[in-house]
Amino acid sequence: MSPTAVEGCVFCAIVAGETPADLVVDDDDFVAFLDQRPVFKGHVLLVPRPHVVTLPDLPAELRDGFLAHAQRLATAVVEGLGAQGSFVAVNNTVSQSVPHLHLHVVPRTRGDGLRGFFWPRTKYADGERAAYAAKLRAALG
Repeated sequence: MSPTAVEGCVFCAIVAGETPADLVVDDDDFVAFLDQRPVFKGHVLLVPRPHVVTLPDLPAELRDGFLAHAQRLATAVVEGLGAQGSFVAVNNTVSQSVPHLHLHVVPRTRGDGLRGFFWPRTKYADGERAAYAAKLRAALG
């Protein structure tokens, strides 16, 4: 684990390659991967490599890159998965299931049943998660 990682943080373990995940983005500053319990299939989590707890804690030098990746992922769920749009969200402390900053990019279609902030969860069939990750990587170029 890197010196900026926190022992016991599942997202730090994913960033370090110690916990397997279906990666969509993997660069010097950020990692994005499919949520294990997606709202809808293709639901992506974007995290900074260094352990940062909330958005206000994000170092200034990472802000532009964080938003740029969020934009690219929001486009990728439309172009790569055929979604009509996306829901993009960040929880800070309250409702933040893992205390490591993460931005949700959830593919949306009209009539998909998502209402307000009630986030039902779905599951991938065997091998399906890897296929979704591959489609998103292809859409990202």
